[in-house]
Parts: sequence; C-alpha cells; structure tokens
Amino acid sequence: MFEQTLNERQPRIDKLLLLAIAGLILIGLAFIYSATMAHESARSAPLLDQLWLRQAIWYGVGLCLAATLCLVDYRVLAPWAYLGYWIAILALVAVFFFGTYRGGARRWIDMGPFLLQPSEFAKLAFIFAMAQFLSRPAEQLKSPLNFWKPIGMMCLPFVLIMEEPDLGSALVLIPTGLAMMFCAGTPRRFLLRLIGAGGIVAALFLVDILFAPPGWQIKLGDYQRHRLLVYFGVDFAPRNASPAEKQRARELQRARSYQVRQAMIAVGSGGATGKGWQNGDQVRGGFLPPGAAHNDFIFSVIAEEKGFVGSIVVLTLYSVVLFSGIRIAGQARDRLGKLMAVGVVTLLFSHIFINIGMNIRIVPITGIPLPLLSYGGSSVIASLIALGMLHNVYIHRKGY
Repeated sequence: MFEQTLNERQPRIDKLLLLAIAGLILIGLAFIYSATMAHESARSAPLLDQLWLRQAIWYGVGLCLAATLCLVDYRVLAPWAYLGYWIAILALVAVFFFGTYRGGARRWIDMGPFLLQPSEFAKLAFIFAMAQFLSRPAEQLKSPLNFWKPIGMMCLPFVLIMEEPDLGSALVLIPTGLAMMFCAGTPRRFLLRLIGAGGIVAALFLVDILFAPPGWQIKLGDYQRHRLLVYFGVDFAPRNASPAEKQRARELQRARSYQVRQAMIAVGSGGATGKGWQNGDQVRGGFLPPGAAHNDFIFSVIAEEKGFVGSIVVLTLYSVVLFSGIRIAGQARDRLGKLMAVGVVTLLFSHIFINIGMNIRIVPITGIPLPLLSYGGSSVIASLIALGMLHNVYIHRKGY
C-alpha cells in the first residue's frame, strides 16, 4: 500500500498529449517547407535563410523552454505571476516606442537575430496572473470588486494590443478570461450582464461600420473596415457613388477579398486526398501570397496538398490536445492548476477556431496564427510554453 502511494506521487507524462504535439510539429515543418520552397529562388537561398529551418530552431527553443518549465511545480512559480503580468504590460508599451512597422502595424521589437512579438507572451502572462487571482476562495469572487479587478486585468492588455493594431490577438483574451472566470465560480449574473452589454456594443459597432455614413463611422483602420465589409458581403461603394467610383470600389473589393478567395479555392480543390505534397497549384502558382501561405493560411496549404484526409488529421491532433487539456483541468487538485489549464485550452481553441475559420470564411480575416503550424518564432515558442504550462499541471497534480 505504501509503495502504491509512492507510485501515485511520482510525476508522470501525458504520452498522448506529447504525441499529438509531436505530430503537429512534424506537419508544421513539412508544410512550411512546402509553402516556402515552391520556387527555385527559395531553394537556392542560404540554408539559414530558409524559413523551414528557422521554424525548426523555434521548435527546439520552445521545446527546451517548455521542458524546463515542467521541472518546476507551478505552485512555486505562482507568487511571480503578477510580476510576469506587469513585465508583459511594459513590453506591450515598449512596442509603441521601439517597435518595428510591418504591414501597417507595429507589433514587433527588433532583437537583431529575430523579431519579438510581445503580445504572444502577454497572453500567457495574462493566463497565469488571472489564474492566480481567481484561485482565491469562491466566496470572495462574489464581491463586485473581485469581479471588476479581473476585467481590468483583461482590458489593459486588450487595449494595448488593439492599438498596435492586432485585433485577432486582442480578441482571444476575451473568451480566455471569461472562461476562467466562469470556471472559477464568478457569479453567473455578473457574467451574463457583462456578455449582454458586450453583445449590444458589438452589434452597434457592426451596424455603424456596415451602414453608417462615412462621417459617422467609428474610427477604424481601412484594412480592418475592408475585412468586415468583405466578410459581410457589403459593397465598398457608397450609394450615391459615381460610375467611376463604383468601378474603383469594385476593384478594391476584389483586391481585399483576394486572399480569402484563394484560400477557399485551395481548401476546396484538395478533394479527398489532395494533390500531393509540394504539388499545390495555389502555392506553386503564387495565388496564395508567398508572405501568407506559410503563416496565416498554412491550413489552406495542408488542405490542398493532403485534402480532406489531411485536414481531418490536423483537426484530430488538435482535438487530442484540447481534450487532454480538459482532462488535465478536471484532474487538477487545486484551483490554480485547474484555471491555468482552462485558460490554456481556451486560448488554443480560440486560435484554432479563428484561424481555420478565416481559411474557410466562417469568420473575418484576422492576422492570428495557427498554433504550432503557422510560421513564426514568437507564436511557436509561446504555444509550446503554453503547452508546457498545461503539462506542468498534469505532472504536479499529485505533488503533495
């Protein structure tokens, strides 16, 4: 009996979760290679300039950090959660002073060998700090003050990330924070009122963007407004536009909807089993923009080259990761571990849903990566650290 108790206390690894992560990493490498090496100019580039190799390096760094994180019980790290949160806030503020512009947005800090995107790590700091705050006794969460404090913790990074602007990364904070508050035991009446008020504001926002005259519209970046107009199928030209203005508006609308149209063509043309690895016409023909095929639209590349079967494999691996996270949350022996797991699962699900959704046009296009598959150092490392946090809860669930 004593030996059985000792065995129960020994840390164990979640093999199914790790296998799913390994599968996603291998798929990511294979299809980033396919998406970026379609042309001779890319194949003749120096090895260190090839994006698939850089991605492999980011995978290695992320796995090392995740493994290191798993060595330390998350309860030992908990007192540092608020410090990490405020460091992340300072990094978000630093973007406005030292950030690098790309594609009309300032989201990165140039670190020399790589570009650091603080918003990716701010999401993790937010989850850890929220979990630490909400892990107090459920009775204390019935206080209105303890309801508005986590809302403030959510709004601060939300506003800073929105100002970069990075709508997708900002939006995922909302379901993540609300899910954690719900699982922590925040009174439902508080949450329902907040969601109701938010729904009304969102509806009024959309009505203003889609139907209000130009002088009455909320200030928004042109590309963001155009993405919403494309998604809802609203004509770019105003009602009283001249024929020449209507023609220019139609041309602009075709240009703004180009990426999503090509992504849908790629997904639809893959058929059951796809056209074969490195044989996708949308990538080889340059129809999927080279700067986006390996990043935001990597799922379209997979769907075209491996078809419905490949898409199902990807979705199955993601399902294994998400359901493993739900199981880990259910097995956690304390509120902190449970809330950390809930936050990570909700964050990953939000990324997966939004990214795949924009590839098949069920959500508007937002610049949000597909975890572990899209190219990007900050995204990959942050995703692996998040999974390390999740596995930490699993390993140390019986550590006392």
